Parts: sequence; structure tokens; C-alpha cells
Amino acid sequence: MKSRRQKKIQELITNEPVKTQEELAQRLLEEGFHVTQATVSRDIKEMGLIKISGSDDEYRYAIQAEAHPPGYQERLKRMFKEVVISFDSSENIIVIKTIPGNAQAMALLLDNIGWKEVIGTVAGDDTIFLLIKPKEQTEIILERLTELS
Repeated sequence: MKSRRQKKIQELITNEPVKTQEELAQRLLEEGFHVTQATVSRDIKEMGLIKISGSDDEYRYAIQAEAHPPGYQERLKRMFKEVVISFDSSENIIVIKTIPGNAQAMALLLDNIGWKEVIGTVAGDDTIFLLIKPKEQTEIILERLTELS
């Protein structure tokens, strides 16, 4: 039950801004999880959730990987310009070619940028596969990559 509840918490805070423990407890109740505020508090601590500033200057819960240090986007942009040779897509897979030895570092930055359409990356020495879901979002990710370059 605990792992299902924590998975639901992760899903909720990833897909919508949740600002308070009370709000999180209410959303869990709506999803069929009967919890107390103390249970929610323990889950937040165990999951290592943090509060970050949202787009409306209000704080919301987030998974630590979402909390990028200042300049994270600039670091991604700088590295993208320095190491990416090309990128292209087929259906819901985007293939990024980098200079040798840089694909894994670039993939790590892409994994942690928080683009919900990217399910994950697979990186070799000079090639990255980005898996996109749903397939219709591939064009949006290609546009974002173009903006980085």
C-alpha cells in the first residue's frame, strides 16, 4: 500500500502543482487513498520531496531531480551547442549524435530537465535515443532541441 501511495504522490506532484501537505492529502483521498496528515508528512520525508518555486512564484512540492540549480538550462544549452552534432527523429524516437565520449553526460542533462514527454534516454558513446510519449509530442521536443542549438 505504501509503495502504491508513494507512486501516486510522485505522479500527482509531477503532473500538477501541489503546494501543501493538506492539498496532497486531499488529492490522495480523491484518488482513493485514505491518509492522515502525519502519513503524508512521513511520505514526503521518505521520498525526499522538496519545495521549489513554481512559475507563479508560489512554492510547490517536487522530486529532488526537478530542482535544478540556477543556470541548469544554460548549462544544458551550452553543452548542447558544444557537443551535439545533429539530431533527427523517427516516430517517437529522437536520435541525437554527439562528439565521441559526450553522449552519456548530455543524456543525463536531458533526463533531468523535466520534460514530461521524454520517457527516458539511452546513451552510448556518441549517440542518444530519446523515447517520446505520446508520439505526437515528438515535434515539440524537436523544437525544444532546436532552441537549444
